[in-house]
Amino acid sequence: MNIELRHFEYFRAVAEELNFSRAAERLFISQPGLSRQIKQMEEILAVQLFERTKRRVELTAAGHYLKSEVDYIFNHLELTKTQLKEIAIGNIGELRIGFLGSAAHTVLPELLVKISLHFPGIQTTMEELSNTLQVEMLEKDKLDLGFVRLARVPEVLQMKMVQQDTFSLVLPLNHHLSEHGFKNVGQLKEENFILFSHDYSSIYYDKIMSICEDQNFSPRITHKSVHALTIFKLVEAGLGVAIIPTSLQQGYDLKVKFIELNRIKQKTELYAVWKKGNRNPALEKVLGLLK
Repeated sequence: MNIELRHFEYFRAVAEELNFSRAAERLFISQPGLSRQIKQMEEILAVQLFERTKRRVELTAAGHYLKSEVDYIFNHLELTKTQLKEIAIGNIGELRIGFLGSAAHTVLPELLVKISLHFPGIQTTMEELSNTLQVEMLEKDKLDLGFVRLARVPEVLQMKMVQQDTFSLVLPLNHHLSEHGFKNVGQLKEENFILFSHDYSSIYYDKIMSICEDQNFSPRITHKSVHALTIFKLVEAGLGVAIIPTSLQQGYDLKVKFIELNRIKQKTELYAVWKKGNRNPALEKVLGLLK
């Protein structure tokens, strides 16, 4: 025979009442039936839990120890039941988030603050990944939520635009062109360009190309990277100029200057992406926090 949860329930009632009659009434069972259950429990555990006389019932040393453990077990069970309910409605859980570096500067910090405020029980694990890897991991249920710069995603995924941003030029601090003297990117047609690679975002790359094409030149691309800091460092070193989403300016202290391209038609969009039918209840809660 094995110990069952009911044995602990019966033991706890007798240990608290120190009276089999009152404990039996509390449990809605007969006193002889309760006595049999306690005796069976003592036989299974091979210890005596109660000292019984005609006048009183007392806990043995083993009984005192078991009472403290049973109190812990039932308290933990209550906590587990509460947590299960919270998990089921998405107030507690883990959310796996993939993101592009540009999302880490604006959208993602704002979202994490909201999660902490509204759903403090939800933990997040985050990983900076390319668009391609995010889509692949979302499809394979290895991510719950991604932040990408894509025009379209596979049919199994759903997307929502969470930010539209302008583009900005990045120039070395000592570059002759200033915001006051800037007219259009055609003024930089003889410069070397440092861009995010096509793998970072094909639509983003194509928009950079179209910005230049609108001024009747094709940029001379000498370096590509998937990391904004690398691009800024190369610009700082005088190896070329760059075009980046304006929000990427934040968080860096480098010897570069920015000129916002706020008069051109091209904008860059950041999308939240998730898999249709994702059963993580925390995801639904977090999606409600996205603008």
